Amino acid sequence: MTSRFDYFIVLAAMRTGSNLLEFNLNALEGVACYGEAFNPHFIGRLKSESLLGVTLEERDSDPLKLVEAIKTAEGKLNGFRFFQGHDPRVLEPALIDPRCAKIILTRNPLDSYVSLQIARETKQWQLKNVKRRREAQIEFDAEEFEKYLDQQQEFQLLLLNTLQTTGQTGFYIAYDDLNNLDVLNGLAKWLGVEARLTAIDDTIKPQNPEPALSKVTNPEETEQALAGIDSFNLHRTPNFEPRRGPAVGYYVATPETSLMYLPVRSGIEGSIVQWLADLDKVRTNQLITNQNRKQIKRWLQTHQGHRKFSVLRHPLARAHWAFCSYILSTEPGAYLKIRNMLRNRFKIPIPGQLRPDNYPVDQHYEAFSAFLIFLRQNLAGQTPVRVDGVWASQSQILDGIAPFAMPDLLLREEEIATALPELAQRMGHATSPTPSHSTTDVPFTLEDIYDAKLESLATEVYQRDYMQFGFNDWKSL
Repeated sequence: MTSRFDYFIVLAAMRTGSNLLEFNLNALEGVACYGEAFNPHFIGRLKSESLLGVTLEERDSDPLKLVEAIKTAEGKLNGFRFFQGHDPRVLEPALIDPRCAKIILTRNPLDSYVSLQIARETKQWQLKNVKRRREAQIEFDAEEFEKYLDQQQEFQLLLLNTLQTTGQTGFYIAYDDLNNLDVLNGLAKWLGVEARLTAIDDTIKPQNPEPALSKVTNPEETEQALAGIDSFNLHRTPNFEPRRGPAVGYYVATPETSLMYLPVRSGIEGSIVQWLADLDKVRTNQLITNQNRKQIKRWLQTHQGHRKFSVLRHPLARAHWAFCSYILSTEPGAYLKIRNMLRNRFKIPIPGQLRPDNYPVDQHYEAFSAFLIFLRQNLAGQTPVRVDGVWASQSQILDGIAPFAMPDLLLREEEIATALPELAQRMGHATSPTPSHSTTDVPFTLEDIYDAKLESLATEVYQRDYMQFGFNDWKSL
């Protein structure tokens, strides 16, 4: 593949994710991004005084000399990051040059503004180890934000107008796209490089993944100041979870009744699968599962009048099941490597070998609390551990299922005793088996340790699930 570009420029603002974008660009073979090459205070990297043989003084005297050095440096395609406040003598030549690729990185301006103020307060501009994260809240200044917003809009209009009048297109990428492997590989294709990423670079961790209003000391004033600007979507819950596929291999269909179960893994799948088998009077191994996309599509096409359903579980109960079954347990199927990492690096207090006499209930409470804190970091993209399907948010899992096989019915665990027989009746069954209860968590149940603190932690971890599905406290079920 031959690139139509000689070099690239990443046009962004502070706190828009440009460091993460640069890390992933540099992970592409034949691509090199040389940082903030035209920052007035340094050259490329903080405290650097030369770049590619060009000194800071030489750059300030003739900035295009450094542009030429970047274009001709070893590698197939090189570039740099450019913010407002960087040397303006570089911007116009780059914008009007069709051989310069324009990568335009954007972020919700309220989020970037708040993040910028927190970074100034904490003096922490990058986060590579979540244990070293510095937290702070800032006071929202409406007048200052309006000035910031005007600057960002002016810069974006300049970029747009120049591209339009010169007949060019840029590659627009949003902050939320930086964890989307397909988008980053689409950028590589657009740049004309052959290399592709196989994974997202996770060196840089999101520093402030919470909603914007939780990061200011005056949220009510903030809302009032921005009441007329609904484009900020203030109550949006940031989502750093990786996008998930439809996971069609887990779908389960009945051979006769034209029902298909789209599981959200939560520990209750066994009882629902057994109910499906009992409904059609077959063994569970006679149900239709482990199919590929083509086979699933064929089933959907040949079973007119079919119904597809999923079942949700309360986030706290689901997290407790995941902890007991995959982290605390050492039985076959448990995640032993993740278990060891959580014990050794995240200091979750679980024993190397679980025995009845070495793990009392108060330790279980402490360990599960620590696991919930880990989940909050994990789902925010702040840990090296994968976001596994057994604890990924249920809303994210359904987002992955829906484009391929939208469920007709979304049930909750506490409803299935009546809802599933009603569904069977609508599908032509005069009588229906009663679904069995899900298996009990061991060595302790959630009932043994539940309190308001655990509920609060779960609410922080699964904000989107509580909001999207209207979950109440687990104790009220």
